[in-house]
Amino acid sequence: MSSENINSLRLQQALASCSQSIANGDFKQSEEYISELVRFLDSVSDLIEKDEHDAENSAFEVLSEIYQYLISPSIDQAVTDALAFELPKAVAKLGCVSTRCLENAESIINHFVEICSPRDMVSILCEAMASPSDGFNNSSYFAPLLGTLAKAFEALQRRPFEQLKASLPVVLKVLEALLSDPEHEDTGSADLLNRTILIAHSLKAICEKFELKDEKLFTLFGLYVLQITALISNCMGAETSRCFPMMLELSHFLQFCGLTNIGLITGHEVDIAIDLIFQGDEDDMSCFSYVKPGAALAVLWRNLSNEVADATKEDLDAVKNELRSNRTKRWEAVGMLKHIFASANLPWALKRHAIYFLFCIMEGVVAHKDYDEPLDYLAYTPSLYAALQAIQLVIVYASDPLLRKKAFDTFKMVLADLPPSLRFDILMASIKNSELSSMIAILLGCVKEEMHREYLQKVSGQNGVAEAGNNIFQHSSPFWTVRVLDIVEFVLKPPKGGPPSLPEFTDAVLSALNMYRFVLITESSGNTNYTEVLSKNNLQKVYREWLEPLRTLVAGVAAESQKDDNQLAFDTVCALNPVEFVLHRCIELVEENLKHHS
Repeated sequence: MSSENINSLRLQQALASCSQSIANGDFKQSEEYISELVRFLDSVSDLIEKDEHDAENSAFEVLSEIYQYLISPSIDQAVTDALAFELPKAVAKLGCVSTRCLENAESIINHFVEICSPRDMVSILCEAMASPSDGFNNSSYFAPLLGTLAKAFEALQRRPFEQLKASLPVVLKVLEALLSDPEHEDTGSADLLNRTILIAHSLKAICEKFELKDEKLFTLFGLYVLQITALISNCMGAETSRCFPMMLELSHFLQFCGLTNIGLITGHEVDIAIDLIFQGDEDDMSCFSYVKPGAALAVLWRNLSNEVADATKEDLDAVKNELRSNRTKRWEAVGMLKHIFASANLPWALKRHAIYFLFCIMEGVVAHKDYDEPLDYLAYTPSLYAALQAIQLVIVYASDPLLRKKAFDTFKMVLADLPPSLRFDILMASIKNSELSSMIAILLGCVKEEMHREYLQKVSGQNGVAEAGNNIFQHSSPFWTVRVLDIVEFVLKPPKGGPPSLPEFTDAVLSALNMYRFVLITESSGNTNYTEVLSKNNLQKVYREWLEPLRTLVAGVAAESQKDDNQLAFDTVCALNPVEFVLHRCIELVEENLKHHS
C-alpha cells in the first residue's frame, strides 16, 4: 500500500473517531481523538520539514480530504466546532509546502470562519498566530491565518472594538517580525503585504457597518493603518514606486478615519488617538510603537507621489506654508520627523526625502527678530534635541555626500530656528553626548560659527568699529560666556581624566583648539573678557591642564608613528601636523597674555 493510501486511511479513521465520539456525547474521548488527529497532521508536517520524497503530494492529499470531509452535508455542527478549535494551526503548517497546499489550507480555515462563531474563530486564529511551531515562522504559515482572520473580523456582530483591540496586537507582532527582519524575507512577502491591506479593508467594513456609533473603532482603525504604513515602508527597499499602490490605499483609509496632513505631521491627531484608545497604558501601546513614524511617513508618501497626495484632496503646499508660519507646529513637525531620521529599518530613499521635506520647510521660514512671544521652550527641548541628534545620524552615516551636505544644512536651519539660549544648550548637550570625533568637530564648528556671526552683528551695529572699552554685546549672549570654555575643556581635558585620545579624536581636538584660539584672539582684540578667557586663573589653568599635557601627548604619538614605516603611521603623522601647528599657536597666545598679568 502506498504512503498516500496509508495516510488517507489513517486520516479517515481519525476523523470518523472524532465524529463518533462527539455524536455519543463523550467529549473527553473526542478530545483525545482530536489530539491524535493533530499529531497525525504534525507527523505529515515533519516529513515536509525533513524534505522527504513526495511529501508535497501527501500534504496536498491530506488537506484535500479534510476539506471534503468538512463540507459534507452530513457532518454535525458540533464536530465542526470541535475541529475548528484545533485544526487551523495544523493545516496552516501543511500550507507552507506549496501554493496549492496553501490554497487548500486557507479553504479549510475559511470554512470554519463561515460556519462557526466569529468571536471564537478570531480567538482561535490569533492563538495560532501567536504560537507558531519552530520551522514554520514564515509568511506561508501566516498567510492563510491572516486572510481568514480578515473575514472573521467582518463577521463580528457585537462589541467589535473590544475584540479588535485584543486581536490587532497579535497581528501587528506577526507583521513586524516578518516585515522588519531581513531574515524573514521570502517569496511570500508580496502575498503577506496584500493580506495586511486585506485586514485594513475588513476594519473599514466594520467601521462602515457600525457607522459613527463607536468613535473608538475609527480611531483604532487609523492607528492600525499608521502602524502598517511604517512596517511596509521599512521593507520597501530602494524602489519607492512599488509602494505607491499600497500607500494610495492606506491614504484613502486615513482620510476615511478623518486624519489630516497637518494633524499627522505635527502629531496632534496621533496623540489624541493614542490617549483615546490606550489611556496611558504603555503595555497595550507597545504593539503600536510605529504609529508616530507611520504618521510622518504618511505625509512623506503623499509628498512623494502626486497620486497618493490627490487621494486626500488636501493641499500639501498649504500645509508646508502653515508650518513655515507657525513655529509651534513647525517644532512639532521636526519632532515627528525625528522618527524617520533615527530609524534603523527605513531605507535611505525615505530618509533622503524626509531631509529634503524638512529643508523645504525651514528654507521658507522668516528669521525671527526676537523670541519674546510666549512659548514654553522647555516643553519642546527634549523633542528638538532628539530630532537634531537624529539628523546627525544622517550627517554621519549617509553614504551619499550630497545627502550628508543637505542634512547638515537642514541641521543648521533647525538650530537657527531656536532662541539663542536653547540653541547653545542643545549644542553643548550634543557635543557632550557624542562619541564621534568628526561629529564633535562639526558641532564645535557650529558653536564657533554662532560666536563669529554674533560678534560681526554687534560690531556692525557700531559702524564696524570695536573701540576699547566698548560693550560689543549689548544683550547677554549664551555663546559669549564662560560656558563656552566648558565645551573646549570637555574635548581637551575629557571628564574621564587624562588628555584626549589620539589619533582617534584628532578632528575634535583640532576643532576645539581652533575655537579656543578664535575666542582668545577675539577677546584680546576687543579688550573684552565675556568668556573670562583672559583671566589669569583661566590662562594658567589652560596652559597647565590643557595645552601642556596635549603637547606632550602629540609629541609622543608622532614619535611612535615615525618609528613605523607604513601607511597608517604616515597618515597619523599627517593628521597630527595641523593639530601641532594650532596647539603651538595657542600656547604662544596664552604665554603672551600671561605676560600682561605679570
